[in-house]
Amino acid sequence: MIPTLGVGIIGYGFIGKVHAYAYRTIPFHYDPVPVNTRLVAVATSRRETAEAARVHGGFESCTDDWRALIAMPEVRIVHICSPTGAHVDQLEAALAAGKHVYCEKPIVATAAEASRVRRALEGWQGIGQMTFHNRFYSAAQKARQLVDKGFLGTPLGFRGVYLHAGNIDPSVPMRWRLRKAAGGGVLRDLGAHLLDLVEFLGGPIVAISATSRILHAIRPDGHGGTAPVDVEDQICMTARLESGAVGTLEASKIATGAEDDLRLEIEGTRGALRFNVMEPDFLEAYSLDDTDAPMGGDRGWKKMAVLQRYPAPAVFPSHRATSGWLRGHVHCLHNFLSAVAAGRPTEPSLARGLAVQGLIQAAEKAGATGAWQTVAPL
Repeated sequence: MIPTLGVGIIGYGFIGKVHAYAYRTIPFHYDPVPVNTRLVAVATSRRETAEAARVHGGFESCTDDWRALIAMPEVRIVHICSPTGAHVDQLEAALAAGKHVYCEKPIVATAAEASRVRRALEGWQGIGQMTFHNRFYSAAQKARQLVDKGFLGTPLGFRGVYLHAGNIDPSVPMRWRLRKAAGGGVLRDLGAHLLDLVEFLGGPIVAISATSRILHAIRPDGHGGTAPVDVEDQICMTARLESGAVGTLEASKIATGAEDDLRLEIEGTRGALRFNVMEPDFLEAYSLDDTDAPMGGDRGWKKMAVLQRYPAPAVFPSHRATSGWLRGHVHCLHNFLSAVAAGRPTEPSLARGLAVQGLIQAAEKAGATGAWQTVAPL
């Protein structure tokens, strides 16, 4: 018999809806499911929005008190989809209650909060995972498979960008992603994904330099006045991997014309790989094992059609069907639920979230000091 576990989601903005959607669609994509689930409860900050979320997401109950959700005995899995500044208290409570945890990135807002979570993890017996969904695109999974087989050899260089355009307009009002105290800023929002993906395919980052900018220092506060912006709209980083490879990374919300543009390319001593989430159905690969003669031989960039070729029990809609942004989230959640069902650790774990937090802190310090920073555990 496949067990049934109750799920509670804290926060039902855009990303909370994505998590609920993933639960609703997993039974279509995977047969059998690793574990049966019930959407037991949703928590938001106000009673009226909680009730609207309950109806919209098909939850059994709702509350405006996230602590009450965590305390529900039927809630075995807690999703943290709230603004980053609220994560630390919610993580501490969920871990103390012995719940399994599925947490949005970044794990927390500050180094001090990361230390609190690290202490809370001591002795905890649950399963936890970060929502670094970009590594769960089929192309990224295929790239990791090739890396594990030695396709790249030793990494030599890399470059990656994660670009949005939403902060260009000066009339865009203040929101939590534009406030440092709430855990905002493009480094935490987009850069966290980029840093995770680089290490997923290229290995550990050991040092970082960075420079950043704020485009509009003052924005409307949404109440007829204005408020200062204290987090970056753009950050450009240079990073050194453990292998010695050096590359560049940029996260920006002021990239005119961008939609959700995450691109990464990495070169090694044996081959190279290119990945673009705007073309998620393909992975580009170049191998030095291919002959270059006569007349160029077989050597050149090859475009692999990965589409939805996820491993069994993925069955829906078809391995040949085109993929997309939501599909990465669905497979990310399936990875977590499979670990919960098997009672085994998973990646990207909450500890991985703390590791990325260390990279974020190093990049912030590098930007503030203008000097390279060695990456150290938090």
